[in-house]
Amino acid sequence: MKKWLAGFMFLGMLFAAACADSSSQEEQDSDDSSSASEATELSFIHWRGEDKEVFEDIIAQFEEENPDIDIKMNIYPSEQYQSNAQQLLRDGSTGDVFTSFPGSQFEAMKEAGLFTDLTNEDFVGNFSEGPISVGQADGKQLAIPYQLVFNMPVYNKGMFEELGLDVPKSWSQYQEMVDTLIENDIVPVAFPGADIGPNQTMNSMMMNNAKDEEVFQKLESGEESLTNDWWTNTLEDFQYFNENGYFQENALGTNQDSAMQMVANEEAAMLATGSYHMAALKELNPDLKLGLLPPITVPENEVEYEGIHTATFMLAINKNSEKKEEAKQFINFLSQPEIASQYANGTGQHLTVKDVEYESEELQNTAHWITDKKTRFQPRYLITEAAVEDAVLGSIENVLGDASPEDAAAEAQQIVEENIE
Repeated sequence: MKKWLAGFMFLGMLFAAACADSSSQEEQDSDDSSSASEATELSFIHWRGEDKEVFEDIIAQFEEENPDIDIKMNIYPSEQYQSNAQQLLRDGSTGDVFTSFPGSQFEAMKEAGLFTDLTNEDFVGNFSEGPISVGQADGKQLAIPYQLVFNMPVYNKGMFEELGLDVPKSWSQYQEMVDTLIENDIVPVAFPGADIGPNQTMNSMMMNNAKDEEVFQKLESGEESLTNDWWTNTLEDFQYFNENGYFQENALGTNQDSAMQMVANEEAAMLATGSYHMAALKELNPDLKLGLLPPITVPENEVEYEGIHTATFMLAINKNSEKKEEAKQFINFLSQPEIASQYANGTGQHLTVKDVEYESEELQNTAHWITDKKTRFQPRYLITEAAVEDAVLGSIENVLGDASPEDAAAEAQQIVEENIE
């Protein structure tokens, strides 16, 4: 009887202990759930799908330092983002922190009153003054460009070295370079005409044809015309490239992924996009040595600009957001040199943040474009009317589709005149 009673008491003690453990775990789970539910969810939207993993790591670090904030990141394809971002931001439930392209999207969002004024925020001082001016309007800092991009073709430096090719400094030298590439069965320029090729390549193709950096401002005010030499000459250059084998066959049917693969496979010498694709090219082919080489379409004595730069991926805070303080904390975190350096090296981007340390060979080798080269801000982003931008890009596509430069320019100019005041 004593043995039975002792055994019963022992089982009772085990049951009580199990209940205590279960209760303790439930309380812990309840505490964790309560803690999670108390955290503020911050919406962050952008278009850089290729940066997803790097951002996820940075966001995890931010959340560790700020356990009361959870960041929900949503990434959209760039074309979809340009079309739909403004609508997403209207009610303030999406995009507490959002990004904007310079140019027409920035102007449209400004007119819609979507930007919070960041002028007096301390973190603005973490950025270089010159590049971030593109995010200013009416004397206010409405958005802060995070990236400093070079929108001009990337080239295979190793291939050039093997073929004994120098970087051309004039149109005649550029033609000689292309002749050598074609003789060696290499496509000179992989052109993604199905998506971003026209809007990227137009900038360096026109940079020395239209030296006036206010040319698109004048176009939209009616002082300039696409039928004038600065644009018809640019369309003639596109036509020449297309008809003489500078671009691959079916350039208008080639998307950016296919064009990148051509360069990675060393079927093509240059990629007609920009510095933002250098890291992705290295992932496809780690043995590539890469640099930047814009088309030079004028004699050497007429070269004024050596390349194109853009301050883009403009960080902003939704004026309709109820979480502006948390949003400011996140942008401040992104502007710290160590975090910005992690982003730069992880994505292959030059940044506007001060004191960033570039580690990759490509970033170090192209940093001289920031300090030593005369580049101009991307002309396309100085077009403020979306319909005008579409007309300009459409004229390039029409020429690549066999329209004459004169007809393509005239058709585009008619659209411009219908859409300007």
